[in-house]
Amino acid sequence: MALAPPAATGSAEPPPAETTRRPTIPRSRPVLALLVMLGDILSALAAVALAYRIRFETGWISIIAIHPWPPYQAFAVIFAVCVPIVFTFAKLYRLNRSVSRIDELYKIFGACSIALLVALALSVITYREFDYSRAILPIIWLLAIGMIWGQRLVQYRVHGWLRSRGVGAERLLVVGEGEIAQTIVQKAIGSPRLGYRPVGVLARTLPVGTQVAGVPVLGSPEEVARIVRQYEVSELIIADPELSHREILDLIGRCDRQNVNIRVFPDIFQIIASEVSIGDFEGLPLVSARDVQLRGWNLAVKRAVDIVISATVLVLLSPFLLLTALLIKLTSGNGPVFYAQERVGLDGKPFMMIKFRSMWPDAEAETGPVWAQRNDPRRTPLGRLLRRFSLDELPQFINVLLGDMSIVGPRPERPYFVEQFSQQVPRYLDRHREKAGITGWAQVNGLRGNTSIEERTAYDLWYVENWTLWLDFKIMLRTLIAIITDKNAY
Repeated sequence: MALAPPAATGSAEPPPAETTRRPTIPRSRPVLALLVMLGDILSALAAVALAYRIRFETGWISIIAIHPWPPYQAFAVIFAVCVPIVFTFAKLYRLNRSVSRIDELYKIFGACSIALLVALALSVITYREFDYSRAILPIIWLLAIGMIWGQRLVQYRVHGWLRSRGVGAERLLVVGEGEIAQTIVQKAIGSPRLGYRPVGVLARTLPVGTQVAGVPVLGSPEEVARIVRQYEVSELIIADPELSHREILDLIGRCDRQNVNIRVFPDIFQIIASEVSIGDFEGLPLVSARDVQLRGWNLAVKRAVDIVISATVLVLLSPFLLLTALLIKLTSGNGPVFYAQERVGLDGKPFMMIKFRSMWPDAEAETGPVWAQRNDPRRTPLGRLLRRFSLDELPQFINVLLGDMSIVGPRPERPYFVEQFSQQVPRYLDRHREKAGITGWAQVNGLRGNTSIEERTAYDLWYVENWTLWLDFKIMLRTLIAIITDKNAY
């Protein structure tokens, strides 16, 4: 059933006076994209200049003859022109507020390589009689990738800092009143670096003025056009899973003449936590909602990576592991060094997961199985340090080597919690279609410890159905970064 026509502008109470008098906040993304492009150009120029100095002026690399600078100066200009052109085609100037910087490095790697080859070809045509040094090209390539990525990281930090102080902030309106809408509002408020200022929500059943996650209900979805115009909204997120397709299209249609970006937040279990893709069946279009990647040859490759990395880690860190074991024995009573706990793994089969003991012996004798919590009194003094940097997890590489676990995969839970969650969360048991992991997609996205099991399940299922070897390596790298920077580990 379609929504009712939008209410007339004068039929509802006007917004507060201070809202109507606010000036329109200019869109900041084009300006930020231009600044990033300028940084890329300057980085490309600097990479060539620095590479020339390293190659011919520092004496670090043996040379037969010093090449003149003008041909390389021309190459630098050509390269600096090619970089923004190639990067534009690679969609590296479509700036997202929350994007994996590791994914961006991967894109920069490919785009910068193409830009360098194109620039070299054009430079050779320009200076046909000049032979560029082969040794300088890999130096330029590495410096350009590193400097471009580095300056982007700095700019993103600066942009986030400015947005957190209201510079270029965009007004956000959310359609919905349930848990999903509340989560979006809370994340927008709790992450000021994203630059969103929630002005309110549109609710179907709640009266105007009611608070939802700290922001007011401004009206019903039928009034979306008027409210977008009056509150100068630049971002609209539809986060009501109970809306039909027809109602969503109607909402979008009402905003046709409004200068507003519209995003639809899907119900994660309606789309089965998958990336939807379009295919065909003998010419008939089909939407693929589930395409499990961890099968056949991919499983063999993943297992080979697990064996090589786990064996390498255990050998290289063996002195540290022995020292940690000794410290645990000396500082935490008469208990064992290792703590073996039953967890549920592949196909729902239990296995004993090994950890360094970080709690006092018989820590759950009185309480039974409970979640770890901040300032957990069950931790030993050394255990607090081990858990802060996830060092207690290192013995799990033995589980990986034995085949009980993988380095990357859904985190295993105890049978007590699996029984609870399987009754509460749709498709929770599907997590056990693959081996459990030391780290996972949910963990590197901040869902660890006492967090929403529904969200963690959705992330785990997405990982299983969208696995690539590159995704595994990205998760490993992000895990190393999180170990150092994550202040929420306990």
